[in-house]
Amino acid sequence: MQNFEYCVPTKVVFGRDTENRCGGLVRECGGTRALVVYGGGSAVRSGLLGRCTDSLKAEGIPYELLGGVQPNPRLSRVREGIALAKETGADFLLAVGGGSVIDTAKAIGYALANPEFDIWDLFMGKAAAKACAPVGAVLTISAAGSETSNSCVITNEDGWLKKGVNYECSRPRFAIMNPALTCTLPPYQTASGGVDIMMHTMERYFSNTEHTELLDRMSEGLLKTVMANTKKALADPNDYDARAELMWAGSLSHNNLLGVGKAQDWATHKIEHELGGMFDVAHGAGLAAVWGSWARYVMHFNLPRFTRFAVEVMGCAMNYANPEETALAGVAAFESFCRSIGMPSNLRELGLGDITGAQMHEMAVKCTQNDTLRIGGLVRLYAADIEKIYAAAK
Repeated sequence: MQNFEYCVPTKVVFGRDTENRCGGLVRECGGTRALVVYGGGSAVRSGLLGRCTDSLKAEGIPYELLGGVQPNPRLSRVREGIALAKETGADFLLAVGGGSVIDTAKAIGYALANPEFDIWDLFMGKAAAKACAPVGAVLTISAAGSETSNSCVITNEDGWLKKGVNYECSRPRFAIMNPALTCTLPPYQTASGGVDIMMHTMERYFSNTEHTELLDRMSEGLLKTVMANTKKALADPNDYDARAELMWAGSLSHNNLLGVGKAQDWATHKIEHELGGMFDVAHGAGLAAVWGSWARYVMHFNLPRFTRFAVEVMGCAMNYANPEETALAGVAAFESFCRSIGMPSNLRELGLGDITGAQMHEMAVKCTQNDTLRIGGLVRLYAADIEKIYAAAK
């Protein structure tokens, strides 16, 4: 196990009706004027947005609203939020929604705290963040884990570039997590969120670092828990206990508890980011569509890791005479699970059966910044490798 530092300062407030405490938590964090960031009309129709703003009013905290955040959150909305926050003097970002809303709030927070550079320069690696204006989250979907993570991913409509940054200063000051708020999610979003949680875990699990038994066992337990409870939540959308398991798993999968002391991969995420940027697909669904092709392409570089996944997570029998057969069975079992919950296992099932070779080449080049960067930790991949993975996923 490698040396590491671990600190997750986010205060988690978990359980029923906890959204009614957001005003007091903003006040506790020193916020005096809030910008409330949210997505579509569901937050309004459900009354959640009203409960949050009522809580702010009760604490005497004025606020402005920034709605309309889309999945694969757009840079244009971030810029709109920056202008509104500066105009109104907002000193706290309250995100009411899922990962896209939280990431939008984080990006606004970066801009407010670092006015000396353009916000997109941060995502392109041309600038570094010294700080982030405080962010709080009221979570409405179990998926991205952004409510306790240091991650922020934004899509620039100019060129449809989807880029992420990771700075500790962006971790939300608090995360309100009421599993009941996720009960009205459409099945596709519930399933996509389940895959996203699993993939955040698997990006850390598929590592070349040895002697991380505790982390491996924790990861395997989380993956099996998510698989079981995603199916429960799909069978009964109002199963609060299943929703609670998924919501807590979403945070634990991405606050880096399961990734400390080890090299991580993240190739599948980077490969999917280009799909999300070009085709605006749901993130979890995109991950499901390409993971199997990535796994088959790289498994020979660490076959024991893939056989362990097959046996300990997917429940496959170990073939000691032919471990490659076991590894392949594990990949197939994961793809079968994805299909069983309505997720794709390839680009055709994702709705991209007509994707062209030119588009795959363009995504591979963008993914590696014109083939100047290698991606992945388990195996370092070139643009040509990524193009082959896209082609195999078709």
